[in-house]
Amino acid sequence: MKHEEKKMTNYYIDTHAHLYREYYPEDLREVIQRAVDARVEKVLLACVDAQTPPMIAEAVEMFPNNIFGLIGLHPSDVRENYEEVLAELETHIGDRNIVGIGEIGLDYYHDRDFEKEQQIVFQRQLDWARDRKLPLSLHIRNGYSEAIPILNQYEIGSMSGVLHCFSGGIQEAEWAAKHGFVIGIGGIVTFKNSKLQELIPKIGLDHIVLETDAPYLAPTPHRGTPNESSYIPLIAAKIAEIMEVSVKEVMERTTENALRIFKLIQ
Repeated sequence: MKHEEKKMTNYYIDTHAHLYREYYPEDLREVIQRAVDARVEKVLLACVDAQTPPMIAEAVEMFPNNIFGLIGLHPSDVRENYEEVLAELETHIGDRNIVGIGEIGLDYYHDRDFEKEQQIVFQRQLDWARDRKLPLSLHIRNGYSEAIPILNQYEIGSMSGVLHCFSGGIQEAEWAAKHGFVIGIGGIVTFKNSKLQELIPKIGLDHIVLETDAPYLAPTPHRGTPNESSYIPLIAAKIAEIMEVSVKEVMERTTENALRIFKLIQ
């Protein structure tokens, strides 16, 4: 029997961005086209509230072969009306090109006014992911000590996803690897004295995906300006430098990880 050669992935995936008309009112189409031209052929758009799904739908309509969406309530957007918002968001899980749940999690960086509500909303959306077998994009900021016990209530292997904009340490990274999650690395890795530069060699390419979080956290040399998915190659180049491997290897390995996690067709 003739063995099939493994198909190599010669493009990038931005696993977390916010390419919406709200942030790019005059040039959204051009921003997405620049990403495609930079070989960032697939971009996942994270959801933050009930107003996000129509903006995801607009971008999907423009580039149906390149744009994919997530559905979720961002922890910082959790308020007293969370039940109403969750009910609205759940209706969009079956929308075109929706491939996961996110961004969801716990964020206690600014305050803990809705600490209890955040945890309720987090677990409710974890249930969505488990029951529908959808991957997750997790936003955890100053909340790992609370988030991991919640996640540990679920059977190992029952969920997978990305720890977006990873801010944990080696213990959290090892927990992620054990439980089927990968680490989202974005523009912060290019910042001077970023702790990620020491952490990435310990994590390894098998447990990393690329992301921008555009329009936020643009990599060097664009820091301080609106971020774009077209800057993903800059992030890959920095990781290649840190790992002492080729940019091509970073591209191939991280893209394969993203395809596997989000069950995207190559």
